[in-house]
Amino acid sequence: MSKPLVVRLCNWIGDVVLSLPALRLLEANGYELHLYGKGWAPTVLSGTGWPVTVREKTLPGRVAQLKTLHASLRQGRGRVEALAMPNSFSSAAELRLANLLVAGYARDGRGLLLAKRLQVGTGPHAVESFWAQACGMTGQNLPVPRALDLPIAEAARAQGQAVAREHAGDGGYICIAPFAAGTVHKMPKKWPGFPAFVAQLANHGLPLLVCPGPGETEEARALYPQARIIENLPLDAYAALLAGSRLVVANDTGPAHIAAAVGAPMISVLGPTKVEQWAPWGPNVTILSRRPDWPEMAQVLDTAVRTLRGSAPIR
Repeated sequence: MSKPLVVRLCNWIGDVVLSLPALRLLEANGYELHLYGKGWAPTVLSGTGWPVTVREKTLPGRVAQLKTLHASLRQGRGRVEALAMPNSFSSAAELRLANLLVAGYARDGRGLLLAKRLQVGTGPHAVESFWAQACGMTGQNLPVPRALDLPIAEAARAQGQAVAREHAGDGGYICIAPFAAGTVHKMPKKWPGFPAFVAQLANHGLPLLVCPGPGETEEARALYPQARIIENLPLDAYAALLAGSRLVVANDTGPAHIAAAVGAPMISVLGPTKVEQWAPWGPNVTILSRRPDWPEMAQVLDTAVRTLRGSAPIR
């Protein structure tokens, strides 16, 4: 008999994608997953079939939501377990205030809120950390899968393929993901050589596609005139577009993790980011980094050309 488990997802797209192997391990060991996350989570995870509740903005609203979810899952089975995947105090507190039995790492002063304190994993990467949580919940010690394997819903795949045909025909294309929010140790996560690199890459014959997020369209037009801009593409259809590309080149950003998770040939250009903890995870990923500096543009271009020679569209 399956056991209901409320999973408080992380707050960033990349983190949620990196948690996929852990979520599948929980499901494979008899947990009925009920995910709780931000507004984009249902779209990113549309191919998984897991139910996702979108979090309310206020703490009282979130607690009320979780109490309602808890009541619907109890069904005479007593209190329901929950997993706080983020390390924050607030993620455990909102679950505990809803009277759920909370499991997680005893970090950020939240140890007293936890019914089950999980042992921190030994690997430095976020995938390994999430995996250790799932192993702790299931009482196992298994190797981490090499691939994330984000499933794509059929409707999203059809939309992504239609967008690809509209903007690139049937001859293949390259996706660029040059946007990145935030900083690491006050250093921007955007590669400053990206515009010059794209100008050179445009000479290699394949259409360049870029999908700006909210507030990024003007930057795309100003810095990447060689690329064909696709606006307002849902994240699951974007995943399908990435999966069909001959190459993806990306900063430290959510779409980079999505591209890795759908198996696209990808070059991840990293600067101040901790590669050992946050690099995209997957067998088709090439990491270029000179932390805290950036790799040279010539190196990225050479790697891109060599990757294109060996890649073929994934359909």
